[in-house]
Amino acid sequence: MSKIPSEVIDDIRERTNIVEIVGQYVQLKKAGRNYSGLCPFHSEKTPSFTVAEDKQIFHCFGCGKGGNVFRFIQEIEGLSFAESVVKVADLEQIELQETYRHQTATTPNKETSPLYVLHDKAMQFYHHMLVNTEVGQAALTYLHDRGLTDELIEEFQIGFAPPQREFLERIFEKEAASREDLLNSGLFIERDDGRLLDRFYQRIMFPIRNSSGRTIAFSGRWFELSDEKSDQAKYLNSPETPIFNKRMVLFNLDKAKSSIRKDGTVYLFEGFMDVIAAFKTGLESGVASMGTSLTNQQIQQLERVATNLVFCYDGDDAGQQATARGLELLREHSRLNLSVVRLGNKLDPDEFIQANGADAFRQLVEHEQQTPFSFTADFLAKQYNLQNEKERVTYLELVLKELATVDSLIEQDQYVSQLAERFQLQRTTLTQQVQLYQREHKPAALPIKPTIVTPVRQQKKTLAQKAQELLLYRMMQDSSYRSKFKQEDGAFLNEQYQALYILLDTYCSTQETFEVARFLDFLKEDGLRTLVLNIFAQNVSEEGSSVEFRELMKQLQLARIGQEIEEKKHAQQRATQQGNNEQEIALAIEIIALTKQLKQIQVSH
Repeated sequence: MSKIPSEVIDDIRERTNIVEIVGQYVQLKKAGRNYSGLCPFHSEKTPSFTVAEDKQIFHCFGCGKGGNVFRFIQEIEGLSFAESVVKVADLEQIELQETYRHQTATTPNKETSPLYVLHDKAMQFYHHMLVNTEVGQAALTYLHDRGLTDELIEEFQIGFAPPQREFLERIFEKEAASREDLLNSGLFIERDDGRLLDRFYQRIMFPIRNSSGRTIAFSGRWFELSDEKSDQAKYLNSPETPIFNKRMVLFNLDKAKSSIRKDGTVYLFEGFMDVIAAFKTGLESGVASMGTSLTNQQIQQLERVATNLVFCYDGDDAGQQATARGLELLREHSRLNLSVVRLGNKLDPDEFIQANGADAFRQLVEHEQQTPFSFTADFLAKQYNLQNEKERVTYLELVLKELATVDSLIEQDQYVSQLAERFQLQRTTLTQQVQLYQREHKPAALPIKPTIVTPVRQQKKTLAQKAQELLLYRMMQDSSYRSKFKQEDGAFLNEQYQALYILLDTYCSTQETFEVARFLDFLKEDGLRTLVLNIFAQNVSEEGSSVEFRELMKQLQLARIGQEIEEKKHAQQRATQQGNNEQEIALAIEIIALTKQLKQIQVSH
C-alpha cells in the first residue's frame, strides 16, 4: 500500500485543532493555558490528562500516553497511522482523495480485524433481509407498528435473521474467512458433526457497536411467525468474542457521544427499543447497558463524556428496583450527578411515547427529574404500610439515614420540612436524627502518619537529567542552542537523550520551523515520543539565554566527570580484589586528578 504523502498529512494536522478532536472523546475543561480531563486510556478519579492547544499535543501524567492528534486517534480507536489520518480528515470534514481512503479501509490493524469484517457483512445481510425481502416483511410491519420509521431502521441498521440457519456461511464465502475466524466471530454454532449453523435465526437483529461505531456483536429479538408459541428466549445476545466484551459496551454510545457532550447529560435506558424510541423524539443522548446493571468499565466510559446521568428505566416494579440498585452502585463508584425520571403507570419509555407522544416524553425527561433521595423515599414508601405505626417509624428511620448521605444542606432542609409536614413531626427532631446518623457514619480520622509514595515516572530527577532535558527543550525552540552545542562538540550522557538529539538535528536540517506535533510523527520509537512529551510537560521559562546555556553545559561537564570517577572507582575495587597493586595505584592517581578537575569547575564561573 502506498503511503499518504507527507504534505497531505501535514496539511490535515495543521488544519486540525486537537482540542476539538479530543473533546469528542473526553470531557475537557480549561485549566490555565491547557485543557484537562479524565484519561480515556486508564481508570482515574482525578484528571491527569492534558491537552496543550498551543503545541497541539496531549499527554497523560498518569499512564504516560501522549502524542499529537493522529496518535490520539490511533490509541483510542485502535487504528493504524494511515487510518488515523483518514479518521481525522473525516472528523474535520477535510477532503481526501478516495485512493487514500480505499487503501486504508482494508488495512488490518489487529489480529481480530477479520471479525470486524464478518460482523459488518452480517449486519448488511440482516438489514437487507428485513427491508428488501418477503421473508422480512412481517418483521418490518411489526417494527412499523411499534412506531419505527424507515429512517430509524436505516439509522440503526436494524435487520432480520431468517428462520433458515445456513445463510451466513455462504454469505462469507467471498470473504475468504478461515474456519477459525468464523468460530471466533460468535455468529455460528458448531454441531457435533462439524457443521456450522447460524446462531441467530428468526430474530429481529439489533447491531451492537463499539464506541467508534464498528459493529462487534448483535442482540436478536425472537419474532413469532405463527400463532404457535415458542420456548425461545425473547432476546439472544452474541457471546463474548475477541472484539466483544459486554461489560465494556453501551448500546448507542457511538451515536450519543456528541449529544451528551453538548450539555453533559446522558440518559440511561433499560432496552434498545427504549433508546431508539427516545432517539425518534429527538433525544439522542440515550444509551443502554448490555445487562441489568452498569459495570465499572461502562461507568468510566460515561464519566469521560458526561457530568450528569439520568435514569430512565421502566415504570414497573422490576424497573424501579433496577433504578434503586443503579443509584446505590453509582453513588459508591462514580462522580456523576444522578437523577431519575419516573414514567408511572408501569410503562416503559417506548410505551409512554406511544401513549402520550414525543413532546410529553421530552417534557418529562428534561424537566421533571427526581433527585436520588426523592426517588428513594418514594421507592421505600411502597415497601411499608405507613398506616401502621411500627412500619412508619421503620420507614422514617430508613429515609432519614438516606437523607444523612445528602451533601446539600438546602436539599436536606427542604426534605426535612416535607417529612415534618407529611408525618406531623417536629423539624428539630428530624434534623437532630439526621445529624446523629451523620456522626455515626462519619469516617474515622486517619492516623497522622505521612506516607510518601513516589511512582517511578515521578521520581526526582538528578541535576544532570534536568540539564539535559532543558537543553533538548531549548534546542527544539531555539536554533542557536543547537549551533552552540555543535561548536563545542557537545554530547549527551544518556543514550536516549543523545539519540533524540541526533534525530532532532536531522529533522531540523530539513524543516524551516520546528513543530512538536509534526516532530512526534517523525519519531518512530514510543520511548522517544514519551521523552519529548515529558520534556514539554515541564514548566520552564519561554526563552533561554547565553548564561543559561553555559550553566547547562557546565552541569553536563560535571556529570560526565562524576560518571567517569564512579567508573574508575569500580575498576579500582576490581583491581584490589584481583591483587593488582600497580593498576590500583594508577587508578587512584586518575581519580584524584578527576576530583580536582571537578572542584575547579564547580568553583568556576
